[in-house]
Amino acid sequence: MKGQAENPLQVNMKDVIAAFIGGFITLLILISLTTNTSTNWLIAPFGASCTLAFGVWNSPLSQPRNIIGGHVISSLVGLIMYHLFGNEPWTIALAVGLAVAAMMLTKTTHPPAGGNPIIVILGAHSWSFLFMPILLGTVLIVLMALIVNNLQSDRVYPIFWK
Repeated sequence: MKGQAENPLQVNMKDVIAAFIGGFITLLILISLTTNTSTNWLIAPFGASCTLAFGVWNSPLSQPRNIIGGHVISSLVGLIMYHLFGNEPWTIALAVGLAVAAMMLTKTTHPPAGGNPIIVILGAHSWSFLFMPILLGTVLIVLMALIVNNLQSDRVYPIFWK
């Protein structure tokens, strides 16, 4: 339980500044869209996605396929479960389990997306939730990650697309 290795995380101020700028601008855009449209573009897992996209951009879980695919698949599972079985405790638990399994099977595992079925079911969301905020919101996160992460010459993002 006490572990054997030292913490592998390194502090690089250029990376810290890039992560701050990326997360700040991306969330500011999502908040602005929420304020100026009739759609809530801001869900908590997007904050966690920004942490991965800008803080550990080189992780397999932070790649565009995982950010977009993970959120879409997980939300789709939540929507299917909600529209078939409603808002029941077992529905939420089953939806999260199925979403995690579906992300693993499709190689789109993205931990923040594991919370999407909970949001979908507790919020009684309609099918349009899959497109706005999920699909368009994740595309925005990825576009910002492409810009911010590639401003530094020592970063390459994405590591992979497929």
